[in-house]
Amino acid sequence: MITAEIPVTPAGPPPPVLARRAWVEPVMGTAVSVHVRALEPTRPDVEAGVQRVFAHLRCVDRVLSTWRADSDLLRLQHGEVDEVHAWVADVTELCLEAEERTDGLFRAWRARRGERPTFDPTGLVKGWAVAGAAAHLDLVPEIAYSIGAGGDVVVGTGRGPGFAAPVWRIGLEDPRHAGQVAEVVTLRRGAVATSGAAQRGGHVLDPRRGTPVTRAGSASVVGPDLLWADVWATAAFVDPERAAELLADRDPAYRLHVL
Repeated sequence: MITAEIPVTPAGPPPPVLARRAWVEPVMGTAVSVHVRALEPTRPDVEAGVQRVFAHLRCVDRVLSTWRADSDLLRLQHGEVDEVHAWVADVTELCLEAEERTDGLFRAWRARRGERPTFDPTGLVKGWAVAGAAAHLDLVPEIAYSIGAGGDVVVGTGRGPGFAAPVWRIGLEDPRHAGQVAEVVTLRRGAVATSGAAQRGGHVLDPRRGTPVTRAGSASVVGPDLLWADVWATAAFVDPERAAELLADRDPAYRLHVL
């Protein structure tokens, strides 16, 4: 996804010109980018807020990674520990709620034939983690921010009632033509999540069958919270028609874009 500010024609005096600063770090198995717009994006409190974002994501990785043998989640599953970070319980509850909301189109419990089910919250954790990390920037005054992580984007503003938040343009990549933008959505605050097979192959499983979804296309969801946008994007890639019906009934604040 590509984010950029839309020029808006002011009704009165032109707003002050905001400078941009960007940070990129590898974390949670992907490149996470943070873009901040402010009059002075080099301020120490901006830098500190961004570093708290990355620290939050690194902590989530240590607790909930399904790839790190030393994560709390895997050590618990392997019977190596009895006590783990409270986030493990929090995410488990959210996964149960996500399964119920989506009528099982999203499911965090997987099992190969003849094996016991394994808890894999990966499909929910990234959106939940980035949304939680963004809360650190909500506390920084007079900034606008965009955080991108592996196809998911959350945008928002910090504290300050007089701050004129810019509009961000978020491009939805054409799943059939890499590098081309198929649609553009605009947000001042909120999130966009995309699920598909173009970048990572059949990593999304249809929980009703236990098989990868390998069809062409993608599903993007726009809404107020990246956690639920991410869950619904996964559900919509599994079954676009059924997810659209459920989304309209259960979470009407979210919009579905199927490409």
